Amino acid sequence: MNINHIYFIYMRKIPNYVLLRAFEAAARLESFTLAAKELHLTQSAISHQIRELEEYFGKPLFLRQNRRVEPTAEGRRLLDSLSRVFDVIEAACNEVTLAPSSQVLALHCSPSFAAKWLSPRLPEFIKDNPDITIRLTSGADYVDLLRNQEIDIAISYQFSHEGPGITSLSLGEEKIAPLCSPEIIDPSIPVEELMSKLTLIESSLNHHSWEQWFEMNHLKNLSTRKIAFDRAALSVSAAVDGIGVVLESTRFAEKEMSRGELVEIGAGVFLPTMDRTHFLSFRSNTKNNQKIKLFKEWICAKAGVVTE
Repeated sequence: MNINHIYFIYMRKIPNYVLLRAFEAAARLESFTLAAKELHLTQSAISHQIRELEEYFGKPLFLRQNRRVEPTAEGRRLLDSLSRVFDVIEAACNEVTLAPSSQVLALHCSPSFAAKWLSPRLPEFIKDNPDITIRLTSGADYVDLLRNQEIDIAISYQFSHEGPGITSLSLGEEKIAPLCSPEIIDPSIPVEELMSKLTLIESSLNHHSWEQWFEMNHLKNLSTRKIAFDRAALSVSAAVDGIGVVLESTRFAEKEMSRGELVEIGAGVFLPTMDRTHFLSFRSNTKNNQKIKLFKEWICAKAGVVTE
């Protein structure tokens, strides 16, 4: 087996990048003409490249309707995937063009914490640290920091990244409380009785369940109406909309509570629940890295956590 044959075996089996770029632009804009303008080509060149890509796949990628084109089902799936890939390529190119003193801090964060707590505060960190560019991704899945070297810091929900080579710390205690819109509270009904009449909103990833809450407060769970969401942010939004009462961290509802859109039902009546639910982790050998230190100190200060 010669080296040319080895190269052929392991060569990536993908169409020419020029064809994919033409397709992505045309599908995103739903126009060969607009794609041609964006890529500084002629419309006939775009049409030719799209036709060549369709021949490669052996199926049409567009429905051609007079002056408008629309991706087929296969074209739509290809566009969804290519858009994510092109976003990554664009971000990588942007990082290369950063000023020599600039650094990229890659954060991976649980979705609701990113949306409800971290993002509103990030502008302050960015303003105070103009040489650090934040690249934020979110997801509920576990991230192996030792294997995934592209992530600098992980902020996880309800579990910490533990083990040799990993440093983890809690982002402080959070109050877990029943929250609802003040509009659905009937002041003439005792809160203990009211809890059995309201729809109970659950966050499926939250290990604080309504069953545990009712048992802790020595109440019978008589409510037969429940609705569940896979994200705390969605559960909080449902409570704001008056759907029912949610058992969630008040950290996720700071803005809504400050606006009066949500209130803690039975405050001072029901037993309080405090828990450490968010953890910040990074590789131990990066603890002295300037960008890691700056972000760790900043977020701990914002969370009210005392560090060494």
